[in-house]
Amino acid sequence: MALAFNNLEGEGPFAFQPSAGHLAHSNIARFMKKHGISDYKELVKRANGDISWYWDAVNDDLGLEWFQKYGRVYDSSAAGVPWTKWFIGGRCNIVANAIDRHAKKSPDKVAYIFAGENSARKVTYGELDLEVGRLASALLDAGVKKGDVVGIYLPMIPEAFFAIFACSKIGAVHATVFSGFSAPALRSRLVDSGARLLITADSAKRRGKDIDLKAQWSQAIEGTKVGKVVTVGGKSGGGNSIVNYSDFVKGKKKQAKTEAMDSEDPLFILYTSGTTGQPKGTLQVHGGFMAVAAQQAAYLIDMKPDDVLFWYADIGWITGQVWVVYGSPIVGATALVYEEALDYPAPDTWCRLVQDHKVSIFGAAPTAIRLFMKSNVNTGSYDLSSLRMLACTGEPINREAWDWYFEKVGRKKCPVINLSGGTEIGGAILSALPVMPLRPCTVGCPIPGFDAGVLDESGRPAGEGLLVIKKPWPSMSRGILNDPARFIETYFSKYGKNVWYHGDIVLVDDDGLWYMRGRADDVIKVAGHRIGTAEVEAAAASHPAVAEAVAVGRPDDLKGEVIVVCAVIRDGHHQPDEGLKSEIAKKVEESIGRFARPEEVRLVPELPKTRTGKLVRRLVRAKVAGESMSGQDVSTVENPHCLDLI
Repeated sequence: MALAFNNLEGEGPFAFQPSAGHLAHSNIARFMKKHGISDYKELVKRANGDISWYWDAVNDDLGLEWFQKYGRVYDSSAAGVPWTKWFIGGRCNIVANAIDRHAKKSPDKVAYIFAGENSARKVTYGELDLEVGRLASALLDAGVKKGDVVGIYLPMIPEAFFAIFACSKIGAVHATVFSGFSAPALRSRLVDSGARLLITADSAKRRGKDIDLKAQWSQAIEGTKVGKVVTVGGKSGGGNSIVNYSDFVKGKKKQAKTEAMDSEDPLFILYTSGTTGQPKGTLQVHGGFMAVAAQQAAYLIDMKPDDVLFWYADIGWITGQVWVVYGSPIVGATALVYEEALDYPAPDTWCRLVQDHKVSIFGAAPTAIRLFMKSNVNTGSYDLSSLRMLACTGEPINREAWDWYFEKVGRKKCPVINLSGGTEIGGAILSALPVMPLRPCTVGCPIPGFDAGVLDESGRPAGEGLLVIKKPWPSMSRGILNDPARFIETYFSKYGKNVWYHGDIVLVDDDGLWYMRGRADDVIKVAGHRIGTAEVEAAAASHPAVAEAVAVGRPDDLKGEVIVVCAVIRDGHHQPDEGLKSEIAKKVEESIGRFARPEEVRLVPELPKTRTGKLVRRLVRAKVAGESMSGQDVSTVENPHCLDLI
């Protein structure tokens, strides 16, 4: 099953046509009717032509509550588009909208269902409010102040959500780190963020096995500013430096108040891998992220208070933050969270969860969908009739996977809301909408309020080319943490200071449907996890036998891409090849995490370079992918003969 992106140029009939219900009763249809807008194309045109009107209208339509209403929607005059401020003068707190208002009006409504292999814990909005308030009080008593950074290194357990919301409630900044990262990767993020307290666990479950998280975080905190560790399931010790979670919140009956924050006050730091080594710390703020999380939950996947969302997305990635952590409770819906792998203990476990909990909105990465297909999951033996929306993101989806998802899971009745964005975006840029006809694999159109465009290398509009955003939006990252120059260089230099360059290659068909072609930069997506090649290369090169290494992605039927490392070995090093390859792969795993372990390590005598010593990575990537070299430009390569040896 090759990852071929066929049927992308507007060929063939639409696979999905919105029903009368979608056109009349969806949230986005309600918005359009309210403002006299006839169809989605007119909506996109009007919203992206007047972003001030649109985002003010979103606030009003979704009933977002402010302690003090903003005076202006946005302002780019002070420092330019890259540093645009949103909802000027407004005071809010995202927790007031995600928890407080629902706890008052519907305290018995279920906010989250935390499912395990054999059990499920339901947490109502009233209980969520209580647990978050207790932990918030404990954090305040521990000296955590507004603006302080708290690291969160937890699996998908209730305490992870309590921790996130507790930080936000008191104005602390949460820096969530995917629990699959190893000690060095965790340490680099704790150091960069300046975290002073870490909330974690001693262990996590993965496919029925206990994963030793303590072995990772106990190493990671060395040399950082972390002065206290709160651990779920661990023992208190080390003076006051390590404390059990239950002991930490014990006796905290006084509810911490929800702090009124300026719209531009920091909410969270989330890391995304870059192509130049050090992962980038993106920064979201209360007002802007609140508006976008609400918008994308309500209008893209049509979430309503009576919905049950099951989107398998970790809190360490932007998908989890937008839809599962914040979007669902802002709407007042219920989210199902499953700690284990979707296909554990059986390949069809996810079907059972959808059936048992009457899930209405289901989201999965293309890698997961391909895994379901590979396992020959018989969806027909389950009652999936509760489903009304399917979501998909993380990497481009191939035609076979899209068709299977649409037909076998959605029974050809549910739209596949395939969307694409990024951590730096704070959500999606492009998305299918419930009110538009769809062809396989499409990412729909520019999301209203995100003025996306396609440019060629010279900056002219094109039907296929590079994805850009031409106006600011509320959830744009407030720079790269500790490195504003890198922010400008990465996103606002290719096409000038007013145009965001995203780095994706996109295509628009004759009917105006958009499709993803892949990344233009050197970032590999493994099973939805985005990892910079430089970070992998640095880990591989840390092996004493490696003189130089290059990491590239190779197309894979299951994971979308897998990592292949080509390593040049130091002269005089003698060791059996297979053992050395295994050691190099293990080095990457130890430095970054198991998900980043190379699928293959190739030992090569040299790598293709220009006369100035610049590595020509595209040729390595093409060679590893098995592409013919006959169509490749090797004119700038000083040593083209080395390609025969890769």
